[in-house]
Amino acid sequence: MNTDTLAGAATDFGGKAKETLGTATGDTALKSEGVADQLSGTVQKTVGQAKDVVEENVRPLVDYVRQFSKERPFAAAAVAGVLGIALINTLRGK
Repeated sequence: MNTDTLAGAATDFGGKAKETLGTATGDTALKSEGVADQLSGTVQKTVGQAKDVVEENVRPLVDYVRQFSKERPFAAAAVAGVLGIALINTLRGK
């Protein structure tokens, strides 16, 4: 869990408290601010969760590619060349 997830949860919780207080006192501005804070907190939590998923799934792949490149530099260059040609052909529509 990263800081975005934690900060988003805190903002969401604060927004719920504002919304509840605004509802109890009849203050529509405070209630609206609370709903906006909840939305902001939810977005921030989602960004944090996405970062966690990338960190857990992409990081091992990047580490594997780095290790492969160190152990087999010529094979890595050949693979990069083939992927480059495939990318160029895809972009040109072939």
